[in-house]
Amino acid sequence: MRVYWPTTLPALAAAAPSGVLAPAPAAVHAVTPLLREFYADADPRELEEELEYVAMSDAAEQSLRLLATAPDGAAPRRVVLALDVPGTAAPRPDAAWSAPERSLVVLEQDLTLDALVSVHVDDAEAEADVRAALAALPAADAGDDDARFTVESVEGHELLWYDATELPLLLAAGA
Repeated sequence: MRVYWPTTLPALAAAAPSGVLAPAPAAVHAVTPLLREFYADADPRELEEELEYVAMSDAAEQSLRLLATAPDGAAPRRVVLALDVPGTAAPRPDAAWSAPERSLVVLEQDLTLDALVSVHVDDAEAEADVRAALAALPAADAGDDDARFTVESVEGHELLWYDATELPLLLAAGA
């Protein structure tokens, strides 16, 4: 099963040496029945790829929220790891239709680095928009439409793709 784990560069750098990214129960994003229902009208030929992209985008939104609580000095870049894990994951029974809850699942196993397929990270050009989105998060959560627009505008930046073997280089460079 392909899952997407939202994180930050400092959190990833701290977790990587042990090989355990998140202990069980681990919250990740994946294609869920709720997500499938939400995209029921999508083109069936492109549905799986589109659903995977949405789950990864939901994880990227969660990464932004993790950045809001990260220590000062953390690079303002969203980070999402794609991992292939055995078995299935349990969708949250109270999941909402909205992002990122619609794709949120819980793994009843540790999330480990040996399952890593790829790393997805914002490039340097996204940093200003990520900073603006971080500043706007509280107002957006309070219902301010302009702030919500600022937060959503960060989605205009595609995350860069890196192979799992490039993780040490990314961490050494601080991306």
